[in-house]
Amino acid sequence: MSEDSAENPLFGATRSPKHGGPDIEAPVLRFDLHTELQQLRGQRNYQESGPAGRTLVKEPDLRIVLMALKAGTGLPEHHASGPISIQVIEGGVRVRLPNNSVELKSGQLLAVESGMRHDVEAIVDSAFLLTVGRTTYDHVSERHEPEG
Repeated sequence: MSEDSAENPLFGATRSPKHGGPDIEAPVLRFDLHTELQQLRGQRNYQESGPAGRTLVKEPDLRIVLMALKAGTGLPEHHASGPISIQVIEGGVRVRLPNNSVELKSGQLLAVESGMRHDVEAIVDSAFLLTVGRTTYDHVSERHEPEG
């Protein structure tokens, strides 16, 4: 038996609910990141040089967000109430931390401890997976999930 989501009841989304996929509630979730990125890059906020993002996994202690940024754009300084990781899947980003700056390219991952202030800037058109681990979501912005 194939493990494809169409044939296996354990699997949930193969694409996010906003793209016609099922709810993000299932024992196993699978996404086609290339398809998700095409959809994100078609959003008005991305076209107007803003960040575009979509929450793929939203659990009480885990959130995974796919982000797309045009070159020269980014996320302003902020912090998360839990540890995060930034895994670049396309392009390259610069993450500014309190005492230094780190450049990441496709295939690289950065882990940042809870509460550390940082910002993210795309060096070129880029995409990354943001993973947030925590028990509360006190400091999470829903800005990356615009209406429409």
